Amino acid sequence: MKRCLSVLALLVPSFALAAPVVTVTGGKTDGADVVVRVPLAGDAVTANAVELSTGGTVPAQVTGPALTDDPAVKQYLVFVLPKLKAGETVTATATTKAGAPQFKFVEKSGEPLELVYGTAAEQRPVLQFFNLKRDPKDHYYTFKPFHNVYDPVTGKTVLTNTSSKAAKDGQFPHHRGLFFGFNRISFGDKQTADVWHGTDNVFSQHEKMLVSEAGDALGRHRSEISWNGKDGKPFATEYREVTAYAAPGGTLIDWSTELTTQLPKVRLDGDPQHAGFHFRANMEVSKNGKANTYYLRPDGKGKPGETRNWDAKGKDAKAVNLPWNAVSFVVGEARYTVLRVNHPNNPGEIRGSERDYGRFGDYFEYDLTPEKPLKLKYRVWVQPGEMTVEQCQAIADAFVAPPAAKLAAK
Repeated sequence: MKRCLSVLALLVPSFALAAPVVTVTGGKTDGADVVVRVPLAGDAVTANAVELSTGGTVPAQVTGPALTDDPAVKQYLVFVLPKLKAGETVTATATTKAGAPQFKFVEKSGEPLELVYGTAAEQRPVLQFFNLKRDPKDHYYTFKPFHNVYDPVTGKTVLTNTSSKAAKDGQFPHHRGLFFGFNRISFGDKQTADVWHGTDNVFSQHEKMLVSEAGDALGRHRSEISWNGKDGKPFATEYREVTAYAAPGGTLIDWSTELTTQLPKVRLDGDPQHAGFHFRANMEVSKNGKANTYYLRPDGKGKPGETRNWDAKGKDAKAVNLPWNAVSFVVGEARYTVLRVNHPNNPGEIRGSERDYGRFGDYFEYDLTPEKPLKLKYRVWVQPGEMTVEQCQAIADAFVAPPAAKLAAK
């Protein structure tokens, strides 16, 4: 018996030493809210945190491949570094931490899907997926799926504009949450569709959930969404994935999609206000925006109420191919800033739009074919208060040029 106990005593520290160790090396610039993804092979890992060589721990999670990952890799270890300096090397050792806050999906019949974060005793809403089935009798309310974003402090304030029953309910209620679509779509024998406004009974609809993961470091889901024409028949299928990460000081979101078609060609076109990927602030901002809303861009901070917009008649070079853009606005007597980062692999020319009521984004033209699906990815950062150009750039750099990360040799 004593010999067995001695053997067990030796095995315990050996198992601890076998925990995955990851080395992360920064790129050419300083990064902030750096998402680290490391492929794992072999036996499953149960870690929910990593200990950093710089001190402290951060949440971690073993996940399946994301939409933009190599599907041949079956699992990844994922965590977020608050900061990583240029050229800096940080070592992260996988571990477990009891009682840590977690993400969780909450689904109630007939209601949008909610992603919450916290402990069993206290949870706050983070995102809402407005995934109600399209109802012909309630078309305007249900004609497209989108994501609402909650404030990252208490989760009690919805920062985005949600769905409306009618087009007269506030200013431009067709702009909703985090949304993707095009208002000038053409295909087939002179058929057209506008999934942005849902005119002529055109609609997009959540069909089924393909992936759903929630843990200590992130909450992610991937939805199959049909795009349907005036005749009610689908002309394209979208695979939309949204991930929220555990990050200090705000909410970090990765938004990606793959749009496909079986038709010979679907032309995707529109204008900067009604096509592409956009964020729309709470309807309250439409009432106070001119005085309180401003945009922060790579060339600096704009004035309250000042906007830049691409226009075919008078092309503003400052609204073309922006690597990132941020809006700062007031809701519920509190200021928030939302950063939206483009990825250089997304199609161009990218034509931007800003409005003082807190709707901003950009679009591009694209010919969708079976051989050429549309693949997009963006990063969104939401925080209370204001941001600087330097802060925005650090988050953007971490997205566009993620750090080198690898498992340390055993």
